[in-house]
Amino acid sequence: MKKMIIKASSIEGSITVPPSKSHSHRAIIFGAMGRGTTTIRHLLKSSDTEGMLRAWKTLGVEVLENDGVVKIQGLGGRIDGADNVIDVGNSGIALRFLTALSALSPKLIVITGDHSIRHQRPMDSLLDALQQLNVKAISTKGDGYAPIIIQGPFSGGKAVINGRDSQPVSALLISSIFASGTTEIAVEEPGEIPWVQLTLDWLDRLKVEYKQKNYSEYTIKGNGGYDGFDYIVPGDWSSAAFPAASALVTKGSVTLHNIDKSDVQGDKKLFDLFEQMGAEIIYDNEKRTVNVSYKGSLKGIHADINDCIDSITILAVVACFAEGTTTITNASVAKEKECDRIECIAKELRKMGAQIQTSDEGLTIIGSLLHGAKVVSHDDHRMAMSLAVAAMGARGPSSVINIECIKKTYPTFIDDMKEIGALIR
Repeated sequence: MKKMIIKASSIEGSITVPPSKSHSHRAIIFGAMGRGTTTIRHLLKSSDTEGMLRAWKTLGVEVLENDGVVKIQGLGGRIDGADNVIDVGNSGIALRFLTALSALSPKLIVITGDHSIRHQRPMDSLLDALQQLNVKAISTKGDGYAPIIIQGPFSGGKAVINGRDSQPVSALLISSIFASGTTEIAVEEPGEIPWVQLTLDWLDRLKVEYKQKNYSEYTIKGNGGYDGFDYIVPGDWSSAAFPAASALVTKGSVTLHNIDKSDVQGDKKLFDLFEQMGAEIIYDNEKRTVNVSYKGSLKGIHADINDCIDSITILAVVACFAEGTTTITNASVAKEKECDRIECIAKELRKMGAQIQTSDEGLTIIGSLLHGAKVVSHDDHRMAMSLAVAAMGARGPSSVINIECIKKTYPTFIDDMKEIGALIR
């Protein structure tokens, strides 16, 4: 069990943020389902993407990795069983997307993952929608969690799905491209809209035909396909949040490279929230950089965080260093991530002296001085990095326990933070 020891730090400088996890996963998925060869450059090198590639190899996809370039020989839209049980590790996106895509196979496929996947990442909405489409889709324990048994073939039809979590919706949209008939999807309670839009942008890029209305009604013709492609993965706004926040809690400044303001990643909304709190945010679209600086003070705000739900833990940290009260709302789906992020971030920040209250929908935080403490990650990469940032602005040293999970999305986090002045060992 590894840990970080962090002391109060002074953040100043510049770093290049890692490639986007969300785009990396979609590039692998669309490449694997395409015709011919797909070339992916600057793919995020992390435990999550490595697990996704392993899963596709189990489904018969040929993958060649050489000098940072990944070449994938696509299946041409056809999945014909799996060589073994698919283990997605800790990846919720792999669990949801591969479950829906496995419905295309006439042969039975079994998908499982680690403890978090088997107990924390609900599958009810996706399994129910697949059953409506006459696919065999079963939770083996009968509790709505993995391990999952899937058997198709998925031939289109009509389904209603709950959309509070965007991943089951995106998963069904992608699978519907390759169904043998037209699929009509009605989404109840559509949420995390930017992440669904990110999937739709991929469909647009690949010239896949679909119709949608208000993110609540979709029609996909089926029998679709596209040729392999050459793709460069852009920087990750989700990962950029942590060095940006470190500048704010230490009253410093950081310039982040490899940032595309035009990209639809949902977590770029967090930078708007930082700006509302009083941060100075300066974009250079030509150079693809953003500078984040502390300017005198931060103030509490009201934040609907649904568009950037994965940012709840780091926004809660910054709120501790703001004057007044911050309320974070529309965050109930955060309870169903790698851990219950509402309860877990509150529990750990309280150890550091935070005044923080929880509700089913979010958090209320009153700005206060934090002190060093021993905190734990709950095996959640965003928790681990958020607590490390909190420690950089706290009085006295802190330790963050169980940090192996950081490799899921930001394996160079510690080195990058040291580069801009973080005192971490």
